[in-house]
Amino acid sequence: MTTACVTHPSFTEHDFPRHPEHAGRIQAVWSALEAAGLADQLLELAPAPATDEQILAVHTVEHLQRLVDISQMNRMVMIDPDTYALPCSLHVSRLAAGAMIGAVDAVCAGAADNAMAIVRPPGHHATANRQMGFCLLNNVAIGARHALTRHQLQRVMILDYDVHHGNGTQDIFYGDPAVLFLSIHQSPYYPGTGSLDEVGNSAGKGTTINAPLAAGHDDQSYQRIFEQIVIPATARFRPDLMLISVGFDAHWADPLAGMRLSLAGYDWLARACLKLAKQVCAGKIVFLMEGGYDLEALSQGWCNIARALLGLEELSDPYGAATEGASARDIQNLIDRVRAIHGI
Repeated sequence: MTTACVTHPSFTEHDFPRHPEHAGRIQAVWSALEAAGLADQLLELAPAPATDEQILAVHTVEHLQRLVDISQMNRMVMIDPDTYALPCSLHVSRLAAGAMIGAVDAVCAGAADNAMAIVRPPGHHATANRQMGFCLLNNVAIGARHALTRHQLQRVMILDYDVHHGNGTQDIFYGDPAVLFLSIHQSPYYPGTGSLDEVGNSAGKGTTINAPLAAGHDDQSYQRIFEQIVIPATARFRPDLMLISVGFDAHWADPLAGMRLSLAGYDWLARACLKLAKQVCAGKIVFLMEGGYDLEALSQGWCNIARALLGLEELSDPYGAATEGASARDIQNLIDRVRAIHGI
C-alpha cells in the first residue's frame, strides 16, 4: 500500500502566534508523524503552487486579487475578525491548494493508492468570493475541480466532518451535479450555515447533504450518521474519487467547539471512509487537513489517519473517551429527516 503525504515547510510562514490557527498546528502534526515512525513509511511529495487558472476555476478574480494586494503590503491584514493574511500568505495558500492538487494527481494517476494533504491555512470556509473562518483559498474545492477537469472524472464526493460547516465548499458546488458535498457539523454554530433545507439548486439540487448536530454528540452519533446517510448517499452517487475534509475540532478536548468525538471515533470514521472508497471508487481517496485546535488531538489524529491509509491497525488515543459532557442523544430523528429529504 502506497500512501502519499503532500506537505511543505513553508506552511509555517503564514503565522499569527496568538491566533488559534497558528504554525504550531502543522508543526505538531509533522513531529508526531516523525515520532511514531510513520513519516518514513509515506511517499512524501512536494507541492507546486496552484496557478491562477487552478484558483480561478473555483474563486472569483476579486477573491484572488485581495490576496495579491495583501502580498504587496508590509503588514498583517485582518480580512475579517477571524481571518488574517500576511504578505507571504498568497504564496503559502497557493502551496496549500497545490498540495491538494498534488494529492489528487498522485491518486488519480496511480502513483499512490491513497493520499493525505497536510496543509495550512485551511480552506473549507473560503467561498467563491470571500476569505473567512481562518481560510484563504478553498483547497478541497480546488482539488475537486482539478480532478474533474484535468483527470476528466465524472463525479467527485466531498465529505466534511470538521466541526464547522464547510460553507465555502458548499457555496462553490451548490449548483454542480458532478460534486456530492456532505457535511456533518455542529449547529447552531459558526458560520451559521448548513441547515437541512440547504440541498443544492438548479442541476445540483440534491447533491448537497447536511447533517447539523446539536453540541454534545459523540462517536455513536457520527457512526450512525455515516452508516445510515453517508454510505447510501455515496453508493447512489457512485463517485470516481472521495475527498475528505477532516477537522479534529469535533474532538471533546478541542477548545473551540462542543462535540464529544474521541480519537477512536475519528479512527472509525477514517477507516469507514477507506472501506467505502474501496467499494465505490477503487479505493481512490484523499484526506485533507482542515481545523483542529488541541494540538495533541490534532497530531495523534493525523497519525491515526496515516496508519489507516497504510493498512496498519495501531490506534493512538492518549485522551480516551469524553469523561463528561457526553450523553446519549437522540440522533435517529435527524437521520430520518435527512433520509426523507434526500430519498435515501
